[in-house]
Amino acid sequence: MTEAVIVDAVRTAGGKRNGKLRNWHAADLASEPLKTLVERNDLDPAIVDDVIMGCVMQVGEQSLNVARNAVLAAGFPESVPATTIDRQCGSSQQAIHFGAQGVIAGAYDTVIGGGVEVMTRTPMGSSVVRDLGFPFGPRVMDRYAGRGGLVSQGEGAELIAEQWDLSREQLDEFSARSHQRAARATAEGRFEHEIIPVAVKDDDRVDTDELFATDEGIRPDSTVDTLAKLKPAFRSENGRITAGNSSQITDGASGVLIMSEEKASSLGLRARARFRAFAVAGSDPITMLTGPIPATRAVLERAKLTIDDIDVVEINEAFAPVVLAWQKETGADMEKVNVNGGAIALGHPLGASGAKLMASLLNELERTSGRYGLLTMCEGGGMANATVIERLS
Repeated sequence: MTEAVIVDAVRTAGGKRNGKLRNWHAADLASEPLKTLVERNDLDPAIVDDVIMGCVMQVGEQSLNVARNAVLAAGFPESVPATTIDRQCGSSQQAIHFGAQGVIAGAYDTVIGGGVEVMTRTPMGSSVVRDLGFPFGPRVMDRYAGRGGLVSQGEGAELIAEQWDLSREQLDEFSARSHQRAARATAEGRFEHEIIPVAVKDDDRVDTDELFATDEGIRPDSTVDTLAKLKPAFRSENGRITAGNSSQITDGASGVLIMSEEKASSLGLRARARFRAFAVAGSDPITMLTGPIPATRAVLERAKLTIDDIDVVEINEAFAPVVLAWQKETGADMEKVNVNGGAIALGHPLGASGAKLMASLLNELERTSGRYGLLTMCEGGGMANATVIERLS
C-alpha cells in the first residue's frame, strides 16, 4: 500500500480580531502557505495534483472556492486545481485527511491540505443569510424540539461543564496554563520553524515594512485570579464559560505538503512523518463539542495504539471544558497535551486550525524526539476529526 507522508507544514501567526492581519484578503493570505511550501522545498508547483483547503464562512471574500483563488494568487500554474471544503472547525484537518487518503488510494502523488479564515473581515455567522432561509430545516428542528432545541456552541460548552462536573476555577486554571505555555513556547522559539512571516498591510491593503510573525493573542500575565474577573458570556447566572476560557477569534492560514513516500524520495525530500490512522465521528449536536472523545477512541483503535503510546497531543481548545471532558474520558496525561498552549491563547482561525495544529504537532514531535502524535478537534453540528501521525526523522 502507498504510504502518505508529510514533507512540510506551515502556518501564519494568529492575528487577533482587528489585529495585524485585518487588511489581508483571505485568498491572498491563503496563498502565503502555498508559496512557502513550494519555495522552501524547491518544488515545482506544477507537480501539485490538487490543493484542498478548509474554510468555514464561504461568503464574501472567502466565497467562490477560496482555495482556487489562493492557488492563482500564489502564482501556481493555472493547471493546478483546488477545492474548498467545510467540516466546520475541522475543515483543514479534513482537507489533510482527503489529501493523504488520495495519496494512499493512488489518486495523488503530491497534494497540499490547508485552510484559511480571516474572521475580522468575514465574521462567524456571515454565511447564514436569513433572507435566504435558516440552515436547520423543520425535520432537524422537530428532531430536537423535545430536548429544548439546538443551542449555541457556548451553551453546549456550558452543558459539557455541567455533565463532567467542571468548575469555573478548573476551566480558568486550564486557560491560564494555555497562555503560560504559549508564552514559554514563543520565548523559546518553538514556533519559529512553522510560522511564516507575512507583511502587515495598511488600510489601503498595501504591504508595509513590518513583518508579522508572532501570535497576537497570547497574554502571559493571565492567571486564575485575572480570569475569574470575567463575566459569563452565554448565561447571565451561574455561567462558567467566559471569553477567557474560550478560543479566540483569529485570522490565519495554514498548509501541509503531503506526498507519497516514493515521490518524496524521488525528489530528494525528507519525509518528516507518516499518517498512521484517520477517524471522523458524529456526536450529540446539542452538547455538540464532545466528538473528540469517540474520534480519539476510533483513531487509536485503527492505529492499534493506546493513549499512553501517544507522545504529543494537539486538541483544539474551542472551550476549556472540551479538553477537560476529553481528558476525563481518555485518561490522557496532560503533560503531553497542548504543551505549547492552544486556541485559548494562540487563537482559532476556524477553517485554518486543523492544518495549523498539524504544523505544531509535527514540530513538537521533532523537538522532543517523540514518535506518535494525535490531533483531534470538535466541530459544529456535533462532529470531530482525529489523526495519528508517526515521526520518521
